Amino acid sequence: MSATGGLLMLHLLSTCSIIRRLYMMEGRMRLALLIGVLLMGFSSAAEAGRDYPWCVFGGHAAAPECMYETREQCLASASGRWTTYCDINPRVRFQQPAPGPTACDSRGRRCAPRP
Repeated sequence: MSATGGLLMLHLLSTCSIIRRLYMMEGRMRLALLIGVLLMGFSSAAEAGRDYPWCVFGGHAAAPECMYETREQCLASASGRWTTYCDINPRVRFQQPAPGPTACDSRGRRCAPRP
């Protein structure tokens, strides 16, 4: 093998090793990105279970945006948008009280609420 052939082979091998390292780093970065997206999804799903007291209604949205802790936050979000207004979250406004204690029979049958 000539000297230029040896240098060419060495160059090709080093290029392949660089490409292989980059490919492995890309896989790690993709995995890290996937884990980050999943964690963000889980955190937003946990927050979705909470009923915030204030909503922005109207505009082009079909459903109200109920994500505001205070009326001021709601008003700031609705500011500058056409045909929007703030109001109390209907789920909070019409929230049913928790059911009272139940009484069960001695045979373990289904419990009925106490009057």
